[in-house]
Amino acid sequence: MPASLDPTEIRILSELQKDGRLTNNDLAERIGLSASPCWRRVKALEENGVVRGYVALLDPHKVGIGESVFCNVTLERQTEGAVERFEQEVRRRPEILECYAMTGDYDYLLRVVVDEVRTYDRFLQDFVFRLPGIAHVKSNFALREIKYETALPLPKP
Repeated sequence: MPASLDPTEIRILSELQKDGRLTNNDLAERIGLSASPCWRRVKALEENGVVRGYVALLDPHKVGIGESVFCNVTLERQTEGAVERFEQEVRRRPEILECYAMTGDYDYLLRVVVDEVRTYDRFLQDFVFRLPGIAHVKSNFALREIKYETALPLPKP
């Protein structure tokens, strides 16, 4: 646990991870603070970057996104320019939800979401294979989702 997070802040973060739409008054009541100190602590957590933002989590199938693909990418060379260009281009693509620089056999792991397999094929042909310096790509389609969590496992306050 980072030294900067006290038990009250951990309780705040736990509650916000469960429901980011809590009003300040409801949050304060749940953690046992009055509204003003609760608001100040939440604002400090936001300003310090501990809370990066608030989102609505959507059901992919209900919005027409039926495929989740894990794409392993290897670059020909890991020169500074090639790495910067690849990472910059990846940030521009909305269907890439996550990208990680990796150790091991591949340089990057991407999580890509698309409506169907043909759309993923177009993504590969029109984007990935056109990027300079791509040596190898390996794709794995998720068959079904077993577990999907967004809440980080925080220590007990």
